[in-house]
Amino acid sequence: MTAGLQGSGDCRADVLPLAQGVWRVEGGSGATAEGSGAGERKAEASGLRVELREAGVEGHRLGKLLSPERRRCAVSHARQMHGMSERLACLVVKQPRGTQRYRPTQRDDEDTLTQAIVTLASQYGRYGYRRITALLKRTGWQVGKDRVERIWRREGLKVPQKQKPRGRLWLNDGSCVRLRPQHTNHVWSYGFVSARTHDGRTVRMLNLIDEHSRESLLVRPERRWSSAKVIEALADVMVMKGVPEHIRSDNGLEFVAKDLRKWLADTGAKMLYTEPGSPWENGYCESFNSKLRDEFLNGEIFYSLKEVQVLAERWRVHYNTIRPHSSLGYHSPAPEAWVPDNNLHAPSGTYPGTPKAALH
Repeated sequence: MTAGLQGSGDCRADVLPLAQGVWRVEGGSGATAEGSGAGERKAEASGLRVELREAGVEGHRLGKLLSPERRRCAVSHARQMHGMSERLACLVVKQPRGTQRYRPTQRDDEDTLTQAIVTLASQYGRYGYRRITALLKRTGWQVGKDRVERIWRREGLKVPQKQKPRGRLWLNDGSCVRLRPQHTNHVWSYGFVSARTHDGRTVRMLNLIDEHSRESLLVRPERRWSSAKVIEALADVMVMKGVPEHIRSDNGLEFVAKDLRKWLADTGAKMLYTEPGSPWENGYCESFNSKLRDEFLNGEIFYSLKEVQVLAERWRVHYNTIRPHSSLGYHSPAPEAWVPDNNLHAPSGTYPGTPKAALH
């Protein structure tokens, strides 16, 4: 073996740049190759010192051969370009021969699954691979998050840090004490989120959620809000969902108004106000507001108040019925009931099994 290595010294010198990141002298960590500092002293003398993983004179990085796939490519390059044997090339780049000869199995549904993942990632640009896995399981895929993550990374998919707002083609038809929720209608929380239309005018959205079920009960955009409008919005929800035991909010002017507090007391709901400057005490609503801004507001250009209202309600239905929630085991907080096939009188353009929300 020693003779073979000495006889192929030129080949090893040619392949050495490919494995520079993992090359170590056979004599151990304490041994150094003869003349190993000559090149370094020469670089220092010329005013150029090339460190590992830093750009050299040629303007590129040498990098490290960390993954088996990169080392496999280095071995193949050494064999094709320099005529080295597989044993010697694997020895140079520190690649086990068993790993070099391994060939991953290709499943029959790999291409179909990849296409489904790419389609969902394109449709839901703010979802990561875990939520994509939950959506795939709903459609019948027997797949785990590890396999989805592998395909996700292979295809170069990622959740972008920022998203570019887009315009739509508008169609005319179209408390001081932390109380944890114990059941549905135990604690509701609400708050405001501000946005702007294309003309620069402000839109304020009143968001109301059930802290226990995580269901979004209301997302109502208006130009201006008053305590009377807040009472009207709460009354509409209470007619459908019932009266909650507690309602949590901050100390905004609309929420501390006397007429609102009197009306809530008459309904039997108790008010919970957070400490000023402590938004974390209303964490459920703040979390919902951040998702609303990240997944909806930051990616839209609104040209009118009516457009904001229609699109906000569409997103709220999607949030309740389709969007997987990590806190709920990647289930939706309020999935729509599916109409049985024998009782469904679907209009043209629909199919059996369509959710009720999609028929309106």
